[in-house]
Amino acid sequence: MSKLHAVRLNRDLCMGCTNCIKRCPTEAIRVRDGKAVIFEDRCIDCGECIRACPHHAKSADMDPMSRLAEYKRTAALAAPSLYTQFGPPATREMILAALQGIGFDEVYEVALGAEIVSRKTEELLETTDDGAPRPLISSACPAVVRLVQMKYPGLIPNLISFDSPMEITARLARKEIIARTGLKNHEIGLFFISPCPAKRTAIYNPIGRTTSDVDGAIAISDVYPLILAQLEKSVDAKPIGKDDLQAGECGLRWSAAGGEARALNIERYLAVDGIHNVIAILEEIENERLKDIDFIEANSCIGGCLGGPLTVANRFSGKSRQRAYIKAAQHMPKDYPAKRAAWESAIGDISLPDQLEANPALQLDDDITQALLKYEQMNEIAERLPGLDCGACGAPNCEALAEDIVHGEATEDACIVLLKERLAQEKLIHGEKGTDHAEKSDG
Repeated sequence: MSKLHAVRLNRDLCMGCTNCIKRCPTEAIRVRDGKAVIFEDRCIDCGECIRACPHHAKSADMDPMSRLAEYKRTAALAAPSLYTQFGPPATREMILAALQGIGFDEVYEVALGAEIVSRKTEELLETTDDGAPRPLISSACPAVVRLVQMKYPGLIPNLISFDSPMEITARLARKEIIARTGLKNHEIGLFFISPCPAKRTAIYNPIGRTTSDVDGAIAISDVYPLILAQLEKSVDAKPIGKDDLQAGECGLRWSAAGGEARALNIERYLAVDGIHNVIAILEEIENERLKDIDFIEANSCIGGCLGGPLTVANRFSGKSRQRAYIKAAQHMPKDYPAKRAAWESAIGDISLPDQLEANPALQLDDDITQALLKYEQMNEIAERLPGLDCGACGAPNCEALAEDIVHGEATEDACIVLLKERLAQEKLIHGEKGTDHAEKSDG
């Protein structure tokens, strides 16, 4: 299992089509010798290639349930999007109990961490001075953060430097379990039930921190049939009641696009979902066209986390189910606000321990002089290319092919159009020479 990326390519299943190279937002995929190749330094694990591949050659390398045996005590960190996979008569309490029934000793709701982030973001927006970058961009989606680090490093100051709800919930869970059981840190395994591969990468290759408080990520699609089987029979686990729930409606809203922004109770916000739509908005910010917006919620998946590539339910049915869970959460026990305040106090500062840095993967060269020379060379090559962006060369567009040529990873003959023109010209020249030779022979 690679610690760098969760997205995997099965070369045996790859047919060399161009679906994935066209959809990748960072141009991290090429087709070489009839098979796709992923440039790991450019991959942000957004999962677009998983959705695009008709041959299922792309997949997410997630942790298996068997990893629970490595620890004396385990806890499931349930993403808010997990609930939306199950409709009536399932309830949130039943789903959490089912997680215990399939092997976890304890369950924690990541929606609790989401609520804490929402409260801290509200405070940040209220106290930030007028000279601070605007708009502030949520850092909850790791694929979006990695996109900014790579393609829009000038916007890194706009990213809210908070830990993700997953990390915050894990920190709280570990602290409580150690206090209650006396177990050592390494004896406790915390596993995020994830809707996307980007979360798994954020655990093994963290953003803004050296190590993660989470020990692994299990795909929602992997636990779904296990939970379903538990729901269809009497759940063999400690019953979970409303008093045991850790999150209210604010945190549950985070599963769908717009939920995080709506939880802030502000007017000047924008919610965007779908990685290509996110790119369009980041372009707007970079061009200083959104200064009238205070906060941007950006989700790489269309529909938000409930549209993640590792979910099971259709995102539209998931959105419908989300409304029912939110409505039920409006009737939390009266002591819930006090409990949430206590959890928030126990967590303390949620700022990222390390500064976010740019990813230089798209730089043509580390040396600025060489980079400028390569940029000029790339433009010259691009002008000779037909500009059809057909993808037949194995690159997503002509500009990307020009870049590959500059890096010595391809030649202009990779362009089918130029190759046909060259061959036709050579044929014509050889034909004329053949005619001249025949005329001289006749003479």
